[in-house]
Amino acid sequence: MNINALIQDCLAQLPSVSSPQQAKRKLVLAYSGGVDSEVLAYGLAQFSNSHSGFECLLVHVHHGLSANADSWASHCRTQGTNYALECKIKQVSVKRAPRLSIEAEARQVRYRALLEELNEDDVLITAHHQDDQLETVLLALKRGLGPKGLAAMGKVQRLQQKYWLIRPLLDYSKEQVEAYAAKHNIIHIEDESNFDDKYDRNFLRLAIIPKLKQRWSAIATTASRSAELCALQQSVLDEEIAAKLPLVKQQSANDWVLKLDVLAQYSAAWQSLLLRGFMDEHGFAPPSKVQCEQILAQLLRAKDDAKVEIRLADVVIRRFKQAGYFIALSSVKNSAEPLAPIEISIEQLTSGKLQLPSGESLTASLVELTRRQGHSSFEPQMDSDRVLCRLPLASEKITIEYALPGSTRCQPHYRSKGRELKKLWQELQLPPWKRGRVPLLCYNGELVAAIGYWVEKRFLLDVGFTKQTSAQADLHTENSDTSLGLSFQLS
Repeated sequence: MNINALIQDCLAQLPSVSSPQQAKRKLVLAYSGGVDSEVLAYGLAQFSNSHSGFECLLVHVHHGLSANADSWASHCRTQGTNYALECKIKQVSVKRAPRLSIEAEARQVRYRALLEELNEDDVLITAHHQDDQLETVLLALKRGLGPKGLAAMGKVQRLQQKYWLIRPLLDYSKEQVEAYAAKHNIIHIEDESNFDDKYDRNFLRLAIIPKLKQRWSAIATTASRSAELCALQQSVLDEEIAAKLPLVKQQSANDWVLKLDVLAQYSAAWQSLLLRGFMDEHGFAPPSKVQCEQILAQLLRAKDDAKVEIRLADVVIRRFKQAGYFIALSSVKNSAEPLAPIEISIEQLTSGKLQLPSGESLTASLVELTRRQGHSSFEPQMDSDRVLCRLPLASEKITIEYALPGSTRCQPHYRSKGRELKKLWQELQLPPWKRGRVPLLCYNGELVAAIGYWVEKRFLLDVGFTKQTSAQADLHTENSDTSLGLSFQLS
């Protein structure tokens, strides 16, 4: 093995690495100090000496789970000095609870710590080898995963659509890595937890894989070949899913929405694939086979008036009309409590971004209208497609409300007749759970505007309005050639 060359081969597969205009790229090695990562650190030191265009960094994550954790961190610092590579020690806390997997929690916080060191298009290097690949394939079978799970680990992969992940040792066995370490006198640590078979990977590594290799010596190689074939087929499938997904998604600034009437036109197999692709695209955990079937059944085949709400580990799925809404669980928790009204001043309303109880920012822009020459009226009430609301009078109390009765009579600027608030929400096809989150601007308790939806007709800027009020003294001059109105934007 030539570790330096293996790293170069992986980097050569990254499309933007060889660009002469690019900034210095960072290579971050996930460095435990065990034999696998120690071999990679040894090779990365050689690579760093001959490639000054890269910033090479060792990152050791200190979980604090072992009594030896401090000495391991000390070992890694010393080795970093020997390799002439910077070594960062990142201390993390692993959540422990009766029903939580320490393996999974430790892996999650470890990757979070590693990614903190990466900028866009930087490279994370891990020391996975061929035996690790076999473990991953067996665990995928145990969990009942499909081709994507069986594709296991790739030698070069995109990571979170922002970074790169490379595994230079993936074609080599554990025995070859250990032989390389012995040949080059590379010292390393031994994590005692690696011998505790209560962890699934250790059970496979200690009890199962040795027997498989004893019976079929090439099992790690053939399993890797199967993983590569699954990855190849999955890449073609991913391309097809990516081409079809835009057809079943509903464009929305703040929501992740599936168009159910379009999704229903596909076969059952494609419905499942598109659902999984959609959830993966938005960072939600993939559903199990049973969960996938239940989601599709409730979204596509439940009665029209059924209240559909499906809760998974990180997402709540709701149905309204012919749309499936996917809402991050954290957002649902934050929006469970009713929002209290707030009273504001004209200065607060017009001074820039106003933070609302919902967490959104309201920007009320002052728009100036100019009197047309030779006319008594101002330019029309639309300015760059914005509907303008009149300024409040000095005597009017300004509030932002969230829970007006559904029977409230409203007349939006775009309607010739009034209608009840509840009926307007239905007309706009606004889902029930979003209606109590719409900020409602009121003057003296009367609805002026449903921000983001309409301005009440009688509060539209009166283009002939010139009456002076003390609150508007700095904003509007009686009988002047200009008039000011409010335009709203939520962010």
